Amino acid sequence: MRYNVLIIDDEIELGNATKEYFEAFGISTAFCESIDSAFKWLEKNAADLLLLDINLKDGNGFEMCKVLRKKYDMPIIFVSARVASDDILLGLHIGGDDYITKPYELSILLAKVKARLNRAASQNKTLAIADLVIDYKTHKAYKNGLDLELKNKEFLLLAYLVQNKNKTLNKDEIFSAVWGDAFFSDGTLTVHIRKLREKIEENPDNPKIIKTVWGVGYIFEELNEK
Repeated sequence: MRYNVLIIDDEIELGNATKEYFEAFGISTAFCESIDSAFKWLEKNAADLLLLDINLKDGNGFEMCKVLRKKYDMPIIFVSARVASDDILLGLHIGGDDYITKPYELSILLAKVKARLNRAASQNKTLAIADLVIDYKTHKAYKNGLDLELKNKEFLLLAYLVQNKNKTLNKDEIFSAVWGDAFFSDGTLTVHIRKLREKIEENPDNPKIIKTVWGVGYIFEELNEK
């Protein structure tokens, strides 16, 4: 059976409350209180998104995420009372799509989950713009038929820019969409933009597609869309 969300958390009362709240808004939700029970659940069922705690009674959510990423590609949102920046960065680095700290407001968590589910649903497609092809399902991008061999964050950044083509995006919007709630410096974004330009622009030093809007952010300008 397929569910929208699987919650993996050993705080039983919180897990059940979150499950009931989600289902009241039409989000089908399952709940497991351990790593072992979650893996057994996944053998027989599927989920579009995981809410994963870190400190579980039979193991570590970080290690579980590493194992999950070898087999599954659904979004994983860490939900934890651990608020150290090192924990947040580690969670995102090993494959987490977002990191939410406890205690959380159910309404805010629901909004984030809905946004992730909607984004995942919209990305199961292929989009062609001129000689550039974005395959959201496989997380690959091609230019003139050649694989651009993008790293995960490079693909997510390019996909977000393309989804919002001809719209100026400020840096905060981009950070939120691509890196989640974690803090990154402007330099991180600058480096990723530079790498994309080197792969899709004829002249990265004089970009015609991914343009800088000084003092604001960036814009992906549509050119001869197919």
